[in-house]
Amino acid sequence: MEMRRVCRILPIAAAALFAGVGVMGGDGSAGKVSQEMFVVNNAWMMVAVFLVFIMHLGFAMVEVGLTRAKNTVNILFKNTVIVAIGLLTYALVGFNMMYPHGHWIVPGIFGLNGGLGLSNPEGASGLIGYADGAYTYWTDFLFQGMFAATAATIVSGAVAERVKLGPFLVFSVIYVAIVYPLVGSWGWGGGWLSDLGFHDFAGSTFVHSVGGWAALAGVIMLGARKGKYDANGRIKPIMGHSMPLLTIGVFLLWLGWFGFNGGSVLSANPGAVSYVLVTTSLAAAAGIIGAMSATWIVHGKPDLSMVLNGCLAGLVGVTAGADVLSIKASVIVGLLCGVVAVFAVMGFDRIKVDDPVGATTVHLVCGVIGTLFVGIACPEVKFSAQLIGVLACGAVCFPLALVIFAALKATVGIRVSEREEVLGLDIGEHGMEAYNGFQFFTNI
Repeated sequence: MEMRRVCRILPIAAAALFAGVGVMGGDGSAGKVSQEMFVVNNAWMMVAVFLVFIMHLGFAMVEVGLTRAKNTVNILFKNTVIVAIGLLTYALVGFNMMYPHGHWIVPGIFGLNGGLGLSNPEGASGLIGYADGAYTYWTDFLFQGMFAATAATIVSGAVAERVKLGPFLVFSVIYVAIVYPLVGSWGWGGGWLSDLGFHDFAGSTFVHSVGGWAALAGVIMLGARKGKYDANGRIKPIMGHSMPLLTIGVFLLWLGWFGFNGGSVLSANPGAVSYVLVTTSLAAAAGIIGAMSATWIVHGKPDLSMVLNGCLAGLVGVTAGADVLSIKASVIVGLLCGVVAVFAVMGFDRIKVDDPVGATTVHLVCGVIGTLFVGIACPEVKFSAQLIGVLACGAVCFPLALVIFAALKATVGIRVSEREEVLGLDIGEHGMEAYNGFQFFTNI
């Protein structure tokens, strides 16, 4: 039984007790939950799958809103194909690598359960014999597969407006198929970080910072967009083209986070699920207030794009400990991440890390802060374990992402030509426009 279920056996047991039945032990030896509770648990998990799925539309709208109109088709294309890449690679190898069920090739570090592809451990009868009766094998795969696709989506926004489509898709395949499940297995798959006591409830580290480290590597390897910094190194803002789309995207992501965090309870336990949804929402709200206050003080006027990113920062920050943080602590971490998001965006700009959507700030910086905060606010979680987990993730994800990008850069190239960048990737990579008649072909 993978660590992600081991960490949450108490909520599952509580759900079964609520139904008045017993729970099967991790070895499958004890009694199973009732058919009714099995259906309820599985139904909630499938709803969570739907909510996480809609987050991909949210990511697409955020990226479109924060970039220029001439790159809209390219961004929508990437966000569509990434879902396909995430699910297919996770079906082929990622799921069995991330949850090796004790089949370790290198103990606690690298494992593979049953080789390539998906199986059906329940058998054709479909009896309650998987995940202690909480849900089916297929529901488990689909829920975790949506998380895998999310890690690649994070990278998409950071490298927007200048990355070649083909090499980016190749990077996504390699990173999601190998790096994401490898690191995730250390905690959620019962690996060495799990033994250390590392706590990452729904992925501040295993999803968000895994994507964030890759985003940082991609931005460094690509360099800044043309015109972002002048000859003297001064910052020249490149504004996004649609604040309405950005706002829609953030609200879709907030909605999806109810499934992202709420589904990570891994049962329909009413107490655990409702509590997680409260801490999640309070952190998002506090992130908004934190970012609003920071921009108002620093710039003299509140910045909508910063406030919306503050919402996402709060959500990322609380994700590591939404199940164990107190109400007060969830507000504090959201507020902290909202404020940090504002200054981190400004800081990255000053060192010429050109991230059009702030992915490195929201997902990397706030993912790290949220993970470490659990070790500070929760006495039962060791801060040293949280720190080691964060450092280990960065020590593996960032160099591997750099190597993949560097190999692609040296072979096929990763950046579009200057002409394509000026005309827009919609024309250069796809030969079409997002807004008919809005652009025109020119020779430069």
